[in-house]
Amino acid sequence: MTATFIYPAATLIAGVDEVGRGPLVGAVVTAAVILDPARPVLGLADSKKLSEKRREALYVEITRCALAWSVGRAEASEIDSINIYQATLLAMQRAVAGLAVVPDFVLVDGNRCPLLPMPSQAIVKGDSRVAEISAASIIAKVTRDREMAALHLQFPEYGFAQHKGYPTAFHLEKLALHGATVHHRRSFAPVRRVLELA
Repeated sequence: MTATFIYPAATLIAGVDEVGRGPLVGAVVTAAVILDPARPVLGLADSKKLSEKRREALYVEITRCALAWSVGRAEASEIDSINIYQATLLAMQRAVAGLAVVPDFVLVDGNRCPLLPMPSQAIVKGDSRVAEISAASIIAKVTRDREMAALHLQFPEYGFAQHKGYPTAFHLEKLALHGATVHHRRSFAPVRRVLELA
């Protein structure tokens, strides 16, 4: 994993990534991670390319070995209020602000950085190029998947544990049949259409 950074003097680098921009339900979840060079975590990769079992194992290792890690989020109501893009940036700011150790440089997956109080750089496909961002993607993915599993226990008829809130054919079918829960994003077109028909 290598990438060129514009701030080579940095010693405390935080990686930031998000999960959950596309789902119709739940929060967009972000994570910020500062890895400890003295306690490397082996096998880091883009969370989407790892099995659930491997992600869970790496989650435990990252939370045990990292210098600092934090989860940020923006709820469905915030997404509906300010839009998913702005909500994602807000959740990223919250993740960085929640770090117990203040980074001197932040690397963000994607092509845009949130406004932060320290230098930052966006890295396209950073979750497969930068270890810190890979670690953040794993923390965010495991956190959100666990939330969807918990939501499934409340609303088993929607199948959240399987599709994690994404607009699969099954989810859309159940949404049309049962209507929207309080956790659905009302500004997203499939949910808005169901609400208009209700």
